[in-house]
Amino acid sequence: MTSNATRRILEERLAAEIGRIEKNAPVRVGLLYPSPYSVGMSSLGYQRVYRLIQDARGLAAERVFLADGADSPGVPLTERPVTYEGRRELSDLPVLAVSMAYEIEIAGLIKMLDASGIPPLARERDARHPFILSGGPLTFSNPLPLAPFADAIVIGEGEELVIPALRIVTESSSRAAALDALARLPGLFVPSLHGDRLPPVAKADDALLPAHSAIRTPYTELSNMFLIEAERGCSRGCTYCVMRRSTNGGMRIVPKEVLLERIPPDARRVGLVGAAVSDHPKIVEIVRTLAERGAEVGLSSLRPERLKEELVAALRLAGYRTLTTALDGASERLRDLIERRGREPHYEAAAERARRHGMERLKLYLMIGLPGETDADIDECVRFIGELSRIIPVALGISPFCAKRNTPLDRMPYAGVGVIQDRLERLRRGLRGRADVRATSARWAWVEYVLSQGGTAEGEAVLGAVRAGGRYADYRRAFRELGHTPDGRGYAGTEMPLALERMRRRLQLTT
Repeated sequence: MTSNATRRILEERLAAEIGRIEKNAPVRVGLLYPSPYSVGMSSLGYQRVYRLIQDARGLAAERVFLADGADSPGVPLTERPVTYEGRRELSDLPVLAVSMAYEIEIAGLIKMLDASGIPPLARERDARHPFILSGGPLTFSNPLPLAPFADAIVIGEGEELVIPALRIVTESSSRAAALDALARLPGLFVPSLHGDRLPPVAKADDALLPAHSAIRTPYTELSNMFLIEAERGCSRGCTYCVMRRSTNGGMRIVPKEVLLERIPPDARRVGLVGAAVSDHPKIVEIVRTLAERGAEVGLSSLRPERLKEELVAALRLAGYRTLTTALDGASERLRDLIERRGREPHYEAAAERARRHGMERLKLYLMIGLPGETDADIDECVRFIGELSRIIPVALGISPFCAKRNTPLDRMPYAGVGVIQDRLERLRRGLRGRADVRATSARWAWVEYVLSQGGTAEGEAVLGAVRAGGRYADYRRAFRELGHTPDGRGYAGTEMPLALERMRRRLQLTT
């Protein structure tokens, strides 16, 4: 039973949406995002799949999200999830298409399935239950922890795979027949048939670019913003990043003319999305053109060495009050190790330009806990951020480093919860009164790390942790049974790939 409060929330959000596609079709697909509405509707990939389904003959999408607040640790899901379009429960739908952005969202999927009376584990479901087809950014790195819960997983870019896969699922004579047919489709991973053997990451035809918003709404992280890809992929080789130049051919640029013609004339806020948007050769012209139309513009990624005078001026014209870029490593030595091009003079120049153009602050993203990091690296960061704060107010957003599969830093151990907390306190002490320092949890970053490096056993451990309450202590107990400890020794003794050995040698030469 859906509560009156939930019904009111759904009605308010639907009434505020611009661009929703009304459609009736014989097959209703539950388009599930395992985080709250505000997060899911800010996902360009989720919106892309919504449009694909709504454009497909015989299919219609019904969106469903995790309840507000239920993504917080220890918060249970107290109502059965229902779809926005038809108020249907998940168990009433033949197929659930799940968009999975990152590892910890697996907990949200488990909560939604449990609350709906659907067995989360694929091996416990049968023809009475919805078929679960998953995909999303998580699949570029390591989908194995998701494998126990999905019947099939689209690996990589799904534009050319989602509809054929849904047709197979909804038109096959049985679940077994659907699994057999999907397993023969390139880019489809069927855990029950493939085991741990993953197919290559799928690449969509460039003619299908750019993806862009189908629906705009004020009830999102990016309120009423029209999202559109300026490019896809990246030409750089940052050693920690899944979307580096070796993934799907590197950077694929959307021509300026194509980009501008796809943006609705009434869009007052435009978000240019991509892993390296500021590397677009026409980015200054694009931002200026949109600003002259009266649009506020946001870019998902700004590289420090690209923050030249013309770009900073264009960003200010387009409504920027805070200039945001990535510092990444705490020191020049660490930035060199992870192959980041940003150097101190780039950040100093960006700070000067931001101040000159009337911006209020410089925001920098930083990773701590990188391989080989020492207190000396943290002290260098304190010194440098202190210098920048004399130019313009500085905000520092900090995340612990979590090694991802399909990167050169794959299998690097987690620095340890205690180490991360000590270094964070060292930063805070050194920058007290000089910079605003905010950090994500070292404990939950360890949970993310275990899943990013783990397999199906780690995925099933999430089920136990969620059902035990979903608090950090529940994850710690569940992972301890698999040999993982938050001091970072869970992968001690793991054989390191050749690329990491080369990096270790480089690190020894620079210390």
